[in-house]
Amino acid sequence: MIDNTLSWKDHIDKIVLRLSQAWYIIRVVKLFLLQKVLQMIYYAYFNLVMTYVLLFWENSSHSIKIFKLHKKIIRIMMGARIKDSYRAIFKILGILTLTAQHIYSTTMFIVNNRQYFTENSKLYDIKTRKNKNLFQPQSNLSLYQRGPLHTGIKIYNNLPVPINLLSGNINQFKIALKEFLQLHPFYALAEYLNYNRD
Repeated sequence: MIDNTLSWKDHIDKIVLRLSQAWYIIRVVKLFLLQKVLQMIYYAYFNLVMTYVLLFWENSSHSIKIFKLHKKIIRIMMGARIKDSYRAIFKILGILTLTAQHIYSTTMFIVNNRQYFTENSKLYDIKTRKNKNLFQPQSNLSLYQRGPLHTGIKIYNNLPVPINLLSGNINQFKIALKEFLQLHPFYALAEYLNYNRD
C-alpha cells in the first residue's frame, strides 16, 4: 500500500479507480432509484472503500483526488449543478466530508484506545482548561507529526467541550460527534483545528 518513498500515492490511485466505478454505477442508476436507495449504494460501494485505512492516508497530498471525486458523487446523487454549494449538499444528505470522516475515524480510534494515552491532569497538578486534554508528546520528526497518533491527539483535544465530556459513554459520544460533523462539513483539517470549540 505504501511505496518506497513512504507515500500513499499507489494506494490512493487504487482507491480512486474503485471509487470511479462506484460513481459510474450511481450515475447510471440515479434516474431509476429513490434518494434513500442511492444513499444505500453510496455507503456500500463508495463510503466503505473511501474510509478504508483512512486514519493513515488522509494527510497525504494525493487525497485531494478522492475529495474531488467525493464532491462529484454527491452532486450526482442530488442532481445539483456545478455552481451549487457542496457544503449544503453534504448537510442535506447527512454525509460526512472526507475530512469529517477522517476526524470521526481518528477520534473513535483515540477513544477506543484511551488507555494508551495520558491526560494532562495525570502529569500536571495545576487545574486548567486543558486539564482533560490528552498529553501531546513533542517531536521534530515530520513523519511522526503527520502520523495518526500525533494528529489524533490534536483532533481529540480540539473537540467541542460538550462532546468531549461524553467520551466515557461510547454510544452517546459517537452520536454527538457524528451530528457535529454533519452540521460542520469541514473541507480541511486546519479548518477544524481553527474552529471555536466552545
